[in-house]
Amino acid sequence: MDNSSSRTPPPSNGAPAPWRALPVGIWAMGFGSLLMDTSSEMIHSLLPVFMVSVLGVSVMTIGLIEGIAEATAAILKVFSGTLSDYLGKRKILMVIGYGLAALTKPVFPLANSISWVFTARFVDRVGKGIRGAPRDALIADITQPRQRGAAYGLRQALDSVGALLGPLLAVVFMMLFAGDIRSVMWVAVIPAFLSVALLIVYVREPESAAATGAARAPLTVADAKRLPLRYWMVVLLGAVFTLARFSEAFLVLRAQNVGLQLAYIPVVMIAMNIFYAAAAYPAGAAADRFSARTLLLIGLALLIAADLVLALAASPLGAFAGASLWGLHMAFTQGLLSKLVADTAPENLRGTGFGIFNLVSGGALLLASIIAGSLWSVLGPSFTFLAGAGFAAVAALGLLASLWYRKV
Repeated sequence: MDNSSSRTPPPSNGAPAPWRALPVGIWAMGFGSLLMDTSSEMIHSLLPVFMVSVLGVSVMTIGLIEGIAEATAAILKVFSGTLSDYLGKRKILMVIGYGLAALTKPVFPLANSISWVFTARFVDRVGKGIRGAPRDALIADITQPRQRGAAYGLRQALDSVGALLGPLLAVVFMMLFAGDIRSVMWVAVIPAFLSVALLIVYVREPESAAATGAARAPLTVADAKRLPLRYWMVVLLGAVFTLARFSEAFLVLRAQNVGLQLAYIPVVMIAMNIFYAAAAYPAGAAADRFSARTLLLIGLALLIAADLVLALAASPLGAFAGASLWGLHMAFTQGLLSKLVADTAPENLRGTGFGIFNLVSGGALLLASIIAGSLWSVLGPSFTFLAGAGFAAVAALGLLASLWYRKV
């Protein structure tokens, strides 16, 4: 692969680039995410039930573990993003992050206590923290501005296909292995290592990022002052969205709560990711053409609907419907927020910008997951999702009332 493939020019008519015109590196990162997510979701679609039914932990503990794990990833994204700006190289950090995640996969089936699960989950999220900001910044580095919504949307779509395949394969292997969760987790080890190999071989950084010294000036806390106000408003917006949406582990627990049999628990994640995968690329491409405010409001409306359906669910069908709406919400918001970060952060601070964004969002996710676990334990699952709908509604009203959204 030569570096010309890393900078495919946008269409001359000014329209967003079709998916075929996106750089090869975007596809490689997308399929790398697909394989890693296939592995992760084979494990994580079963992990909440594994912790509750096999290891005997409480739902509140699950919320705490999920929150700490995701917050750890978010904190590390600041350091890895800033380091990638300082070095002017992002691929090596991305590969290290994916490699760490792959190495944790065998620990889950070996776990015989919650401490094993917590350690593996923690190190897995360390890997996610190391890879996240450099990868997201690298996507912006190798695409033209008019391609960014489509590029982030495509990566999210392929990532979601992996998140769809993971639970689907988990269901298949749960039936093949007669409900043996540990055996299914062993199968999940394979795609994780294939992901790392794909990224090593097919992803290359553009010459401009690795060969010039512009991105290698020492970075300090004072550099945050060079991030514009529009960027900080995107950070705030991302935090508000995250507070309104807690860990997806609660979708799995809700499906079990309304009567879904153990072997079919992963199907709820399949439902979510079918809609996420199908809508992520069109929503990302739409972000290159339409108002960000409109798309964000659609995303919040979908989250409110998802929470209400999940709160009122009385059967597995209701859980599937709520999870499907949840997936549509993710499709309309996640790629768009990444595009907004890339568009508002200066090029030589792009890794730092993604790191700070994910740090703040991770802190919000920690708080949201702890609150959700506490509400679930004290007041029950229905109230948990009603509270989520209420917070999302407040966020939507705040977005409508704010004056700065006209600049997004």
